[in-house]
Parts: sequence; structure tokens; C-alpha cells
Amino acid sequence: MSVVPLPEKVFISEIRKLANSWAHKRRSRGIVTGIGDDCAVLRKPASTDILVTTDFTLEGVHFRREWHPADSVGHRCLARGLSDIAAMGGKPTAAFLSLAVPRDLPQSWVNAFTHAITHLAGKYGAALAGGDTAQSPNGILADIIVVGTAPKDRAILRSGAHPGDRIFVSGELGGSAAAVQELGKDHAKVNPKWFQRHFYPEPRVVIGQFLQRKGIASAMIDTSDGLSTDLAHICRESKVGAEIDRAQIPRARVGRTRREVTPDLALHGGEDYELLFTAPSRGRVPDEIVGVRITEIGRITARKGLFLRTGYRVERLVPRGWEYFRKA
Repeated sequence: MSVVPLPEKVFISEIRKLANSWAHKRRSRGIVTGIGDDCAVLRKPASTDILVTTDFTLEGVHFRREWHPADSVGHRCLARGLSDIAAMGGKPTAAFLSLAVPRDLPQSWVNAFTHAITHLAGKYGAALAGGDTAQSPNGILADIIVVGTAPKDRAILRSGAHPGDRIFVSGELGGSAAAVQELGKDHAKVNPKWFQRHFYPEPRVVIGQFLQRKGIASAMIDTSDGLSTDLAHICRESKVGAEIDRAQIPRARVGRTRREVTPDLALHGGEDYELLFTAPSRGRVPDEIVGVRITEIGRITARKGLFLRTGYRVERLVPRGWEYFRKA
């Protein structure tokens, strides 16, 4: 069994081959020079703003090797950054990966991890344009930087919501948190196919671009921390409040029996990477965008704070976003 690290030059060469193979299939116009020099050279298209986001993926915090296949770890690593670009209505351009791995890690694990990243980057027109490699004394650490663009002064911010705006969310919620619950019980019995939103989340890049291009969303965020917490982020930045209807929150169906997740998981569970956005009350919002359901769940209010309607009862909502691997 081959183990890591390969000699650094060979290791980087292998990553470069993967990156170039996907770049040729879906060339990113913003990349002048990628892997091979001291710096990547990016070209900013005219009349655009540059978007930059960065995320850590840490073994024992964001994944466990006994729970997550290597390709799932790579996919999730990049999906986090792509989802941030999507939440601004942006177009991904380039990704940069810094990866530190322990010496005894099988090379096959690294190959599957990097292949998943280059595959997902290519799918959305980005390219793996650089990064760094190192030996880790304990565990796997990956830092991903994603660069994108948005039309000048037209990126969708968290601060654009106004009283009276309606609140919408794409897809379904709670599926990723439900997977973590099941993994904690008996990870050997969890089939990744039953929990796609956890193992292979699909960043809503196309939906974000549609909302930006059509001028639909007044504010937007991705549901990385959970609906309640991410809605609180929008309200804080926009200096408004919100009221949502528990019955309207779309709940994921997971597991072999496709059971519906609990309301609490849909409300507080994180890492679904759906888009949570607001839109003016008189604007038209499609019920579906590129085959993904769009659900209205509430309204922005002038009264500060978050409130949850359950039937005729309205109570204050305390954000309790999902925290992975936390102790009970």
C-alpha cells in the first residue's frame, strides 16, 4: 500500500495533472497562469467585483476518516467555498488548496480527495489554480480558498433585507444534521446514498446566479450554520427582525425509508448548503429554479428579533445552529 507523502514535486505534479485535465474540459477565462509558478495569475473581467472566501476542513471537526470516504471529504471541502460564492450570486473562477497530511496516510486517499475537488471545480467552471502541501504531525488539514466574480456593485449581501420582504429557502433542510445523528449511532450502517446532502452536498451556484441576474433577492446567505442561525445573520446585518412559519419549513427526507427529518433538525441543523434569501413583497419568485424547489417560509419585520409561528402561537426563536461533534 502506497503511503503519503510522495516526494513533494511528484505530489504537486499529480495534482497539477488532475487540475489541468478538468481545466481543459471547462476552461476558466479568469485564469492566466495556474499551478507551476510562485503565484497564480488571475485576470479580472471588466465591470466585475472579485469575491474571495476561505474555509478550513479539519479531521475530527468537519469529518472523520472512519465515517467519510475520501471523495466525500474532498467534495465537501470545496462545496463549502462554492456555496459561499453562490450566496453572493457569484461565478466561481479559481480554487486554491493547501493540504497537510500525516505520513502514514494512503496515497489512494489523497488521490480520491483531490480528484473529487478537481471534478467539482470543473463542474462549476472553476479551476484548481494553486495551493500548498505539507506533512501534518497529526490528522488531515485542508484549507480551501475560492475566488469568484460578480457584476460590479451587484453581489447579493446579507445586509439588503427590508421590513415586508418575504423569506425563501431553496431545497430541503436538516438532511446533513440527520446524517451526523445516524453516524454517531452506528456509522457502519450508514449508506452515503441515503444522505446525499451530507456526503455530497450540491452548492446552489446556478440558483445564486439566477437570483442575482434577475434581481430577485434583496439579501442572501447559505445555510452552512443552520436556518435559525443564518437567518439571524441576515437580520443582524440588515438591522431587521424576522418571523417564520414552522409548518412551511421544507424538511429533508433521508435514510433507506426516506423518512422526514424532525422540525428541530430542519430549523437548526447546518451544512445543507441551501440558499436562504429575502425578496421584496411585490416581486415574483419562481416556485422552482433549475429543478430545485423554492419555498416561502416567512417575512422580514421591523421588530427586531427572530420569531417562530406554530399555528396561532408565535414565540421568540433562539438560534441554535448545528455544531458538529459537540458533546451533549
